[in-house]
Amino acid sequence: MSDDFTETQASVLIGTAEKMIEIWNRLSPEKQAALLARFGSEENALAALVTTQLVAPAKS
Repeated sequence: MSDDFTETQASVLIGTAEKMIEIWNRLSPEKQAALLARFGSEENALAALVTTQLVAPAKS
């Protein structure tokens, strides 16, 4: 199995990351602090949000 992303996979990943950054910026300072306490850094918290979004079942 290749570790390379297809154009479609890369586009989905980038789009999801951008959406999670927008959500992060709208979170209250208390919610950001809770995520930082759990994940240790903003980068880790955003990675967790992106991963959760990518593996979550599609909402219909």
